[in-house]
Amino acid sequence: MTLKTKRKFTIEEYHRLTEIGFFHEDDRIELIDGEIIEMVSKGVAHVFCCQKLIKNLVQLIGDEAILRCQDPIILLNNSEPEPDFTIARNCDDSYLSHHPYPEDIILVIEIADSSLDYDRQVKLPLYAEAGIAEYWIVNLFDRQLEVYRQPYQKTNGGFNYSQQQIFLPEATVPLHFFKDRTLNLSTIFPAQ
Repeated sequence: MTLKTKRKFTIEEYHRLTEIGFFHEDDRIELIDGEIIEMVSKGVAHVFCCQKLIKNLVQLIGDEAILRCQDPIILLNNSEPEPDFTIARNCDDSYLSHHPYPEDIILVIEIADSSLDYDRQVKLPLYAEAGIAEYWIVNLFDRQLEVYRQPYQKTNGGFNYSQQQIFLPEATVPLHFFKDRTLNLSTIFPAQ
């Protein structure tokens, strides 16, 4: 019997593979816990929601932070996910010298339909372990926004968020880092 082992990559090795052209420009991949993961294709509802979020978030945050869309962030354990949205603190070079680190990140947003289980079971503990203060899942399947705040380590060693809230499509959600600003969810969910 032959045993097969997985090859785990560091962030540096992953970047080097990108530099030498190992991946194609249109490959939808990310590095999670040292493993190169192929991301699922985006459906029409996902793209619609993404377009609406871009429009709304740009207006809400203005120049007070940097909005990144489907761009990498650098986390612990050789992970470089590419969330649908990251709101990061402003920095002098607009992250030209490096992707945002956990301490730079205000909010991470994933839009989920077919990726819902992955976003809850893999990405949520990953973001919590990294200390990302706030994580949203725009759940297109159940037509709700799941908001997770206050990351913590569980007694079994895993990571989660101690505060979890559900917002329905008619609700408005406060952007905690930005005083008195809210996102009207009716503007981002596709009509039924």
